Amino acid sequence: MGAREVSAFLSSLATADSVSASTQNQALAALLFLYSEVLHQKLSSLSNVIHAKRPARLPVVMTSEEVAAVLSKLQGPSRLMASLLYGSGLRLLECVGLRIKDVDFGAGQVLVRRGKGQRDRVTLLPRSLITPLEAHLVEVRRLHYGDLERGAGHVELPDGLRAKYPNASREWPWQWVFPATRTYLHPATNERRRHHLHETALQRAVRVAVQAAGISKPVSCHTFRHSFATHLLESGYDVRTIQKLLGHRDLRTTMIYTHVLNRGPFGVKSPLDSVLEP
Repeated sequence: MGAREVSAFLSSLATADSVSASTQNQALAALLFLYSEVLHQKLSSLSNVIHAKRPARLPVVMTSEEVAAVLSKLQGPSRLMASLLYGSGLRLLECVGLRIKDVDFGAGQVLVRRGKGQRDRVTLLPRSLITPLEAHLVEVRRLHYGDLERGAGHVELPDGLRAKYPNASREWPWQWVFPATRTYLHPATNERRRHHLHETALQRAVRVAVQAAGISKPVSCHTFRHSFATHLLESGYDVRTIQKLLGHRDLRTTMIYTHVLNRGPFGVKSPLDSVLEP
């Protein structure tokens, strides 16, 4: 079987089996791997494939009251992290990967290093989080100094910084804002390191908090970021500014939030409201 048969099979997945676009793409990737790495055959053009349509889904957004209800059910670092997801528009991995040096209390901003697409950006630090975050970092510093006394206190450094700054892995600015509760032994360097809090810990905490708050929406950690963007638009902030805060390369990605504003589709007022309202 060659490119013609492969194209026919992939097209049948979309037309006859009605699979999703991700399932069809997975089948395509598996077949390409099979032919190139196992059979060592080169497939010619697959341009005739009928692709499954990817559904255009609107993001799930919480109201301000729902955000407050979920946050009220969280405690400790989980509440701080969820507050940053909503208050700064951070992605989950951007939040757990924050380092001490990335939080600028004086300027009221958070520097996101190597976000999606390996791009840096600056976003805001909510004033309401400054005091609790400073109190949290006092405990983190105490934990770090305890690690240093035990001969540990190392963290993973990005790229080649370890060779350039051999002692940086134990310095305070490079430590995680949200460190893990346990240390581990790095086999290559024989260093006792502490990783950042695993993202699944916050995901579990948010899931439990959403259930406790009685919210029926399919809320995840990323919902806080969607709510951040939508609520800024509702407050009248410019979409270009929101694009920069979110780190979107394309403005069209940010524009999707204009369709989920808390004013009905396209901001149109239903004629029924005009009839029934006094």
